[in-house]
Amino acid sequence: MPPRTIPLANGLSMPSVGLGTWQHRDPVVLNRAVLRALDMGYRLIDTANAYRNEAVIGDALAAAFNDKARMIRREDVWITSKLAPKQQGYDGATAAVLESLKSLQVDYIDLYLIHWPGASGKALNSPAHRTLREGSWRALEELYRQKKVRAIGVSNYTKRHLEEMREYAEIAPMVNQCEFHPRAQQPDLLQYCRENGIAFTAYASLGEGALLADDSDVEQLGVICSRRPDLTRAQILLLWGLQHGAAVIPKATSDRHLQDNIAAADYRLSADEMAILDDIGKLPERRYCWNAANVA
Repeated sequence: MPPRTIPLANGLSMPSVGLGTWQHRDPVVLNRAVLRALDMGYRLIDTANAYRNEAVIGDALAAAFNDKARMIRREDVWITSKLAPKQQGYDGATAAVLESLKSLQVDYIDLYLIHWPGASGKALNSPAHRTLREGSWRALEELYRQKKVRAIGVSNYTKRHLEEMREYAEIAPMVNQCEFHPRAQQPDLLQYCRENGIAFTAYASLGEGALLADDSDVEQLGVICSRRPDLTRAQILLLWGLQHGAAVIPKATSDRHLQDNIAAADYRLSADEMAILDDIGKLPERRYCWNAANVA
């Protein structure tokens, strides 16, 4: 079976399967999803300032931690949040983390990421992007030393953006969270992260739902679905990411999908099945979310 945790460079271990919350803003639905996820064994909740749902998640977590029957402690749950592009820069990042701590109702955040290498309102080729993200990183380093965050990293950074950090980072990023699925395999980036001790988290593992359709044009995925009737299509995609060493954070609100997603880690794809899915990488890359390749 895939590993249940992903080791980070600073010695911490991050759960390999978590609950993603992008686009989940309905307070009733999201509150229930977080509590049900925790009850099912999820121990990683992924959010971001840009998702505008940290306060709802904070309420759900507080309810869970205060419910003695659940026996869930703050230290049992890994919380990831992220800096919005509009918050880039030293002052903005410092204020953003403090705001997230308040919204989430916690004394520390387990992992805080720079969500995007660019800043809002700047041309893609503007040199201000580097200046601002460098300032953001300096702020995260200080907050890390102050133990306001237990680990720091980035999201949507390309190999070029990671290489650039060598010039200014006193603490190397511990995680890079990027779009990762059989249609967007990014093998060079994945290998770079492995070689440099940067843990990898996959988002959009299901292609924002596009890869779940039975009429998906990815023939190889259909082959594996036929071979593995014991697995759902979503579980196959999640296993592919997990077995490439990535953590996965699929979104879900229904009990069925929540349970299916976390149960994926109880299974394993064979080397042959992985190779068939890897072969999808020969198709033209398909992104369903952000691509930072053109951000200066």
